[in-house]
Amino acid sequence: MLKIHNLGFPRIGDQRQLKFALEKFWRGELTENELLATAADIRQHNWKVQANCGLDLIPVGDFSLYDQVLDSCCLLGVIPHRFQSPSSSTIDLHTYFRMARGRSVDGQSFRALEMTKWFDTNYHCMVPEVDPAQKFNLNPQSLLEQIEEITTLGLPAKPVIIGPLTWLWLAKTTSSFDKLSLLEDLTTTYAELLHILKGLNITWVQIDEPVLGMDLPDCWQDAFKTTYDRLQHNAPKLLLTSYFSGLQDNLPLACQLPVDGIHLDLIRDPQQWQEALKYLPAGKVLSVGLINGRNIWKNDLPQTYQTLLHIKNDHKGDLWLAPSCSLLHVPVDLDSENQLDEEVKSRLAFARQKLTELELLRLAVAEGITAVGKEFNDVTSCLHQHSSAIEHPEIRQRCTQLNEAMYQRSSPFSIRKPLQQQHLNLPLFPTTTIGSFPQTDKIRQTRKAFKQGDISAQQYKTEMEQNVRFCIDQQLALGLDVLVHGEAERNDMVEYFGEQLEGFAFTRYGWVQSYGSRCVKPPVIYGDIQRPQAMTTAWINYAQSLTDRPVKGMLTGPVTILNWSFVREDIPRSETATQLALALRDEVCDLEANGVAIIQIDEAALREGLPLRKHDQAGYLHWAIRAFRLTASGVADKTQIHTHMCYSEFNDIIESIADMDADVITIETSRSNMELLDAFVDFNYPNDIGPGVYDIHSPNIPETEAILALMKKAQIRINAPQLWVNPDCGLKTRNWNEVTDALNNMVTAAIMLRSAYRQNSN
Repeated sequence: MLKIHNLGFPRIGDQRQLKFALEKFWRGELTENELLATAADIRQHNWKVQANCGLDLIPVGDFSLYDQVLDSCCLLGVIPHRFQSPSSSTIDLHTYFRMARGRSVDGQSFRALEMTKWFDTNYHCMVPEVDPAQKFNLNPQSLLEQIEEITTLGLPAKPVIIGPLTWLWLAKTTSSFDKLSLLEDLTTTYAELLHILKGLNITWVQIDEPVLGMDLPDCWQDAFKTTYDRLQHNAPKLLLTSYFSGLQDNLPLACQLPVDGIHLDLIRDPQQWQEALKYLPAGKVLSVGLINGRNIWKNDLPQTYQTLLHIKNDHKGDLWLAPSCSLLHVPVDLDSENQLDEEVKSRLAFARQKLTELELLRLAVAEGITAVGKEFNDVTSCLHQHSSAIEHPEIRQRCTQLNEAMYQRSSPFSIRKPLQQQHLNLPLFPTTTIGSFPQTDKIRQTRKAFKQGDISAQQYKTEMEQNVRFCIDQQLALGLDVLVHGEAERNDMVEYFGEQLEGFAFTRYGWVQSYGSRCVKPPVIYGDIQRPQAMTTAWINYAQSLTDRPVKGMLTGPVTILNWSFVREDIPRSETATQLALALRDEVCDLEANGVAIIQIDEAALREGLPLRKHDQAGYLHWAIRAFRLTASGVADKTQIHTHMCYSEFNDIIESIADMDADVITIETSRSNMELLDAFVDFNYPNDIGPGVYDIHSPNIPETEAILALMKKAQIRINAPQLWVNPDCGLKTRNWNEVTDALNNMVTAAIMLRSAYRQNSN
């Protein structure tokens, strides 16, 4: 019989209960016991939802108070020395949050663990830190407590753990050594955990190894063999789980490892099951991910049913069905959406609905398609109907009329830079921020009141302009060189633009965790995209009227809007990116026509869409970089184009970053202690760059000396005249006291840098 199971469930709660509990705890408004009780309530609700969907095995251990990689660090006892208390060897909740965000409730400040993107998703995970003398000390209490909770409910538990090779692959080394030298001790710790789980009568353990979807050196492939040879003994049955990519050359290796089952992502690589059956030993479980865990469109159930029949007929062992990956990446429940356009809603499936799709497919396989005829017919009807709301011939025609000149600035950067300097008259080490300033409760309440019709458009405009004026005044008082208007009118850097573009729909409760308590509500791109009217010029014009210093126009780039949205699947993503680029190009040209001298086009998520396999990356980078250039290249040479990128490892794509030809790029580097700039050592980056000098994701205030030290490191890699001074990212999530203190230290550091540079030049 076909079994159905799940790889992971959203943990924020259907009303973001976890977010609000965490933030109250950090403010000292909630006790530790109250926070843990809220977490337990969310877990138990999630398990019951999954049980009601008929799952044969329910994941446990997929819940986290902040991040699953951080949980794995605690599970393995890998706590960097700066977080350890001399009086205690335990990993308490305060230590946990210090590692995550640099501070817990007690106010002590630490440099938090670095963050990176969880493979090619928009989820931010923590980066483990290891050293040559690393010791592992199993700390399984949290996982064991969750197993006890679900067992008490009488539900079939399947513990979920990140596999040892994936965890080690993600880890950062504090000095130069081969991480694989730690593998023997690490494997011993995993074996100890599996032995404990077997003693609890756990039947199956899901062990996630998404690194199998990447290009692995031979030594790492060999490490998989030796590791799993050791882990198979005295352990529960192991389901080796991969996702986000096809296994390709790693497929024979994965199939032949001594595990009891293997899960394949058939959304990312629909045909790999056929190759897998050549290598999969008889009797081994094959789990197929045929429900998309990364997007929110309904599954084409009749087509998936036919695929399942083919696999079932060809596979000689047990067959399981699951989503392609954890459902962490989609919202919780579509039934909460009572204001969504019915035509759009009829095409969607959130986490709970995806589990229902599993049950429908199992029923169809067990009892025949007539048992689910109505549901299958409904899906076919809604997915394959044509609609004038989706397709616009005039937009498609505009995309066919593009020419190469539209992708190029008029002159190279070497000519543009002196023209821009003459126009802007900026000092050395110019200071700026990335765009947003604190979103206070009053700002959020004003936006909500306007959206609900409780205040007039004029009242809303007046309130927002007061916030813009306040932001400008604060920046002038601090002495910043290039200002921003603060983005008080923007709920989210993607949603704000999507609300003003045709082809987008918006949910009320479609929240997805980005990291910790940070949640985003991705727009739904369901149709062709165009810009009916200007989106930002009025706010920037007002801000510029308040000062003689340049105020940046602020836009989100086409690839970031694409990668941070739920994107239609009926046309290639590259076509949607081109439509977005043309709409944003119109906005860029409008800003310039209104006298805006600096325009920032954020591509925070450019690297997220990069395929995991190197041979697939060139195609993506080609159309992604062209989309940015199409957006930015309609302006005169004297107009300065900025862009910003988040948590990007640049080494392997540095030439593509340079090919964007932005006049100034700002990047997040402070958590890595400027190590991300190593990419610029061997590559002579031609344009200007602002390496982030302090971590805005932490409440800690950077000292001037620390900022100076980081900028001195930057000058080792990049020439001083190319450098800007700025925070890591936008300041939306911080409070004003933190912001003013941090920016004051940043401006002071820039002044000292200029003085030192002049002295050294004389």
